[in-house]
Amino acid sequence: MLQRFVTTQWIPYTVDLAFAFFVNPHNLPLLMPESMKTRIDRLELKPPPNPPIAGRQFARQEIVAGIGTEIDISFRPVRYLPMRVSWRTKITEFVWFSHFCDEQVKGPFERFRHRHGIRSEIQDGKVGTLLTEEVEFSLPLGTVGHVGDRVVLQQMKRMFRVRQERLPAILDAKIRQTS
Repeated sequence: MLQRFVTTQWIPYTVDLAFAFFVNPHNLPLLMPESMKTRIDRLELKPPPNPPIAGRQFARQEIVAGIGTEIDISFRPVRYLPMRVSWRTKITEFVWFSHFCDEQVKGPFERFRHRHGIRSEIQDGKVGTLLTEEVEFSLPLGTVGHVGDRVVLQQMKRMFRVRQERLPAILDAKIRQTS
């Protein structure tokens, strides 16, 4: 059975800066809980089409994962166990300054699709970016696997909560680094 998880976050940064950050696969481990010890084991980068002129931040951005990019990551699903889970994802959609999607090619899920939506939004008179993360997944083993849906949803909620807490500080550091 297909499960769906959606979360949103408004950040006080421009769309081009937020998009530049998220399309660089090397930033993924920075957003994951440290206890997961997430790492990129292999990256097969496929460039996207050239950005529109509005993408000035991309002059500073060297790594952009376009359609066809494959990323092998591994992580520890349980804090104190040394076991690692391997996961291969592929970028299947890419629209500059709007969204991109990655889907599992090989890994722990029967099906996994993650859409990263990015759009400009004004809040309290300040221009920023609304991030919408949509995850659709199903676990293997049919009905038996369905029993684990709640556990996976709880892990996802924790993971995205960490991600949302860390993101502003990470983007502040990136801005200082490029200034």
